Amino acid sequence: MKRSPTSPRIKQHHGWIAAGDEFRSASRLLSDGAFKLFVRLSLEADSRTGRVYATYKQLAAELRKSKRAIVTYAAELSAENVCEIRLANNQYRQRIFEIGDSFWPYERETSSSFGAPDSYVTEVQRLYLSLGCTWAKLGAADVRKAQEFKQRSVPLEIVQNALLLGACRKYSSWLDGNDSAPNGSLAYFENLVAEIQQQPLPQGYKDYLRMQHRKLAKTWAQKSRSQSGILK
Repeated sequence: MKRSPTSPRIKQHHGWIAAGDEFRSASRLLSDGAFKLFVRLSLEADSRTGRVYATYKQLAAELRKSKRAIVTYAAELSAENVCEIRLANNQYRQRIFEIGDSFWPYERETSSSFGAPDSYVTEVQRLYLSLGCTWAKLGAADVRKAQEFKQRSVPLEIVQNALLLGACRKYSSWLDGNDSAPNGSLAYFENLVAEIQQQPLPQGYKDYLRMQHRKLAKTWAQKSRSQSGILK
């Protein structure tokens, strides 16, 4: 008598994920370092929401990479729409990493999007942390600076354009071989805000800046990966 096939039993019921087409897509799209970060986040994410809370320092320690490398990998995940990243509202300076729908194998209980920002300040914080060329934290002074922009009635779009323009210039500088530190605070962008206020950018230029930022961030990630391979 022929035995009916049975499904293999799982040895461990925790700490695993249904890895299928979503993982294949990510493996083809991402650099090795960014894919390793993606796997780590996926394994730890809440299956109901696709979200995980962590600091860059924690991720660097677990993956045995520098914090700067983790920031670069995270920027690649963000640029490729694999993961959305924002600052968590707690005292531990954690980030919320949410795996995008195209790369998450489970049905969600809530929408995958973070939704519209709750406030002007929240949106400034979110974009600042997603640039990939800034230090992975925002202090009280940065929050006050964002509040100051709001109190001065600086349109949010101008601040967003200043952040994107500053990020593009930083990546271009790194790619040209200049060894400078990541942008350390929101105050760095204040002169760019004033520059754009004095000479407004052309209509639709924000879309160009977003595209250019993604391109430069990806190029920098590839260059950093290549240099890491040479150093090994």
